[in-house]
Amino acid sequence: MLDVLHRDQVALRIHDGAFSAMDLTARHPRTGELLSTVKFMVQTLAGGGELQRDLQRELTYDGLRAAEAKGGKGGRRPAVPVAKTDAVRTAYLEGRSIAALARDHDVSRGAIRTAVADLLPEYTAADPDTPTPELPVVLDMPGKVADFLRTTELDAAERAALDQGVTVRRGQGYTLRVSAVPAVHRQFLARCQPLDGAQAFLAVPAQRKARREYENRVGMLAPNRP
Repeated sequence: MLDVLHRDQVALRIHDGAFSAMDLTARHPRTGELLSTVKFMVQTLAGGGELQRDLQRELTYDGLRAAEAKGGKGGRRPAVPVAKTDAVRTAYLEGRSIAALARDHDVSRGAIRTAVADLLPEYTAADPDTPTPELPVVLDMPGKVADFLRTTELDAAERAALDQGVTVRRGQGYTLRVSAVPAVHRQFLARCQPLDGAQAFLAVPAQRKARREYENRVGMLAPNRP
């Protein structure tokens, strides 16, 4: 590995601990060979790591043999058999605890919790009639529409979406790239209705055109769900 690092001109340093700031790929300037002190340090670290791994393996095997001698079994405890799932669920509904059911069926508590997951107090069944929350959509709002909306009374969600918009220059004008849920875009569109000449507002052709552009973009969003 050190030869590969040297070939690719990659320096290996330890930044924390007793060996911090030490270059473990340093080589002699004349011979190009790995410095003897660095080689010794790398071999020592590698030998210590190998010893730790071997000791962990040996201790694991010793623990498994000791558990087997006492009648224990290693590995993950099995899941609740399909044939016994109904019985487990019935017993749980009758007041049997998860720990007791785990002992009765020789499985883990997690296996029992999985079998009765929808019966647990913290479980909340999803209501199929609950609409899926809308996700934000990015639309380019013409600058003339954005300028009008900035002078209009907006609610907190609308004001936040407008303030967080990203300005994109377009020649002498600009567009505001707004990220908001479709409902907020539709509210924006409704609020800039006066740009069409409604509500005794003096319509300006450029503003009317800008609103129509924004209306077309909002109209391409998915329709409101019932």
